[in-house]
Amino acid sequence: MAVRYLLLLLVLCSSRNSNAQFHFGNDSRSGHYLDTRGIKLYYEQYGEGEPLLFIHGNGGSIRNFENQIPFFSIHYKVIAIDSRAHGKSVDPGDSLSFEMMADDFNALLDSLHLNNAYVIGWSDGGINGLLLAMRHPDKVKKLAITGANLWPDTTALTPFVFHLIEQGSANLRKKQQTPAVKNELKISDLDLYQPHITLDQLHTIKCPTLVIGGDHDAIPPGHTLLIAGNIPQSYLWIIPNSGHSTPIFKKEQFNAQISEFFQKPYRKIEGIATFE
Repeated sequence: MAVRYLLLLLVLCSSRNSNAQFHFGNDSRSGHYLDTRGIKLYYEQYGEGEPLLFIHGNGGSIRNFENQIPFFSIHYKVIAIDSRAHGKSVDPGDSLSFEMMADDFNALLDSLHLNNAYVIGWSDGGINGLLLAMRHPDKVKKLAITGANLWPDTTALTPFVFHLIEQGSANLRKKQQTPAVKNELKISDLDLYQPHITLDQLHTIKCPTLVIGGDHDAIPPGHTLLIAGNIPQSYLWIIPNSGHSTPIFKKEQFNAQISEFFQKPYRKIEGIATFE
């Protein structure tokens, strides 16, 4: 099934990390729960400095950022979240949407008395980052997303990936609908039927945004280009010889490029500057 397959891939990839000895996603010293919006939202905090929010992808958890948390926590106060219905953030409800998740993250920042934060989102986390910047624009200082899509079809996802998710949801519907299966189906259907972000909505994003994708990503590069081209203050980075898991297989480049993006002021490149 699609979600299980993708989750297994993430777990296997994460097991290769040099930080495997750390218990990201299950750290009793750094872990906290926030009672908000009908769920207990689980998050962990590391380091000191300006706040930096990490948002993982579909079927994932905090652990998916094992390669990023140690790097960024040297200079930032890292806040890594298990999204609603993922990891330790158990969600008993029947419905799930990216908008619900984005509002959860806004509530968390409010509870921590943070006016804004830097945000890194991977895959579904990138979608959540876009929606957080649109729905709560004052909360996002700078946004870096990788592997995000705007709508659910074979123009925004490769046909292989879209049909994999489609088949995964169909298989889950045939199973006995235990609470665990219902949650898995809810997560799978999230990517099958959502999001629905328009290009006009992207035009409202106020924060500087770094849009990232692999040249052989599950999200076609043309779609990633479309996202970057419709955000007023954006940079685009298509990583060569790369698929969807840029934070894992391109971790050194990924961390360094985002770190530089966060540190330097956004510059508008036009006129004579386009020759630089």
